[in-house]
Amino acid sequence: MSTQSIKSDALEPDLDDLRGKGPKALLTAALRLFPVYGLVFVTFILIAIFSVLLPDTFLTWINARLIMSSQSTTALLALAAMIPMVAGKIDLSIGYGLVLWEVLGISLQTNYHVPWPLVMVILLVLGGIFGLLNALLVELARIDAFIATLGTGTVVYALALWHTNGQQVIGEIPDSFLALANGNVFGFPLPAIYVLVFSIVLWIVLDYLPLGRCLYAVGANPEAARLNGIPNRFYIALAFVSSGVLTAFTGVVLASKLRIGQIGVGLDYLLPALVAAFLGSTTIKPGRVNVWGTIVAVIILAIGISGLQQLGGAFYVEPLFNGLCLLMAIGLAGFAGRRRVALRKKQELVQRDPNNPTAASASEAKP
Repeated sequence: MSTQSIKSDALEPDLDDLRGKGPKALLTAALRLFPVYGLVFVTFILIAIFSVLLPDTFLTWINARLIMSSQSTTALLALAAMIPMVAGKIDLSIGYGLVLWEVLGISLQTNYHVPWPLVMVILLVLGGIFGLLNALLVELARIDAFIATLGTGTVVYALALWHTNGQQVIGEIPDSFLALANGNVFGFPLPAIYVLVFSIVLWIVLDYLPLGRCLYAVGANPEAARLNGIPNRFYIALAFVSSGVLTAFTGVVLASKLRIGQIGVGLDYLLPALVAAFLGSTTIKPGRVNVWGTIVAVIILAIGISGLQQLGGAFYVEPLFNGLCLLMAIGLAGFAGRRRVALRKKQELVQRDPNNPTAASASEAKP
């Protein structure tokens, strides 16, 4: 099976024809770049604003380390949420699964005295099995992914409640396990290193390997992918399993960070992770879920929340900010989708009659 013909339909600017031209061409280039890198520009603007308002606390290495350490869990979970989105599915069970994996990461050590390396292996396997269960419900039972993952997530959350009897899990934890989330490399928190490693791996897989092209093809047009010989069910199952494994790893890191099992903590990360994945699809490669867009979205959420809290924002600032960003992400994603349709119509008109000067202008009308 060949996947070389599969192309991205992201709104990436083609600026080759603007090089070497005057100020007007440069302005046109900037206008084309803004929809692609607008969120990056907004990130730097927020950094500048909070640096001016909070000169003694915001733009410091201590604050940067705190943001990297505190937001690494959100970033890892956002990457886990992003993988099924690439294949055109949404997985709401990641937040609920995070609760169970975090609790088991502590209880297997404290109550059953299982060595932590074995605990990690057990949780990664269970995370993969849970992801496969989601895939079976979505592909074989033909249940909508939103409903299926909400249902399985609720079940695993109930299992976490049953396992802990609604109580915190407390016990002696080896220092080597605690170092997983509390150590550092050259001053950078280890969780931030995990985010960087997973981001690079996912970026290479999704952007440069046939596996990634197939996942994008399945997400963009499942019927066209099937007609091109791509086994849709296999790639959707792979996406859910990968998401489950990464979610389980995130649960291990969170358990190391918190040192105790808490059934209420995992759901706090669900909304920010989904916001980051949705918002990430509006930048770097607008119209397409992508790794670096997701990371930029996590950064802008972290910077916004950190700055507002340091300015004395109330306890409800964080969910309010996340909710507003989600609404903005959905709006921008809809705008990117309409632009993508317009560009596709333009390409079709040009292919039909490349010598017709009115083809391009006619296709620029809003759909």
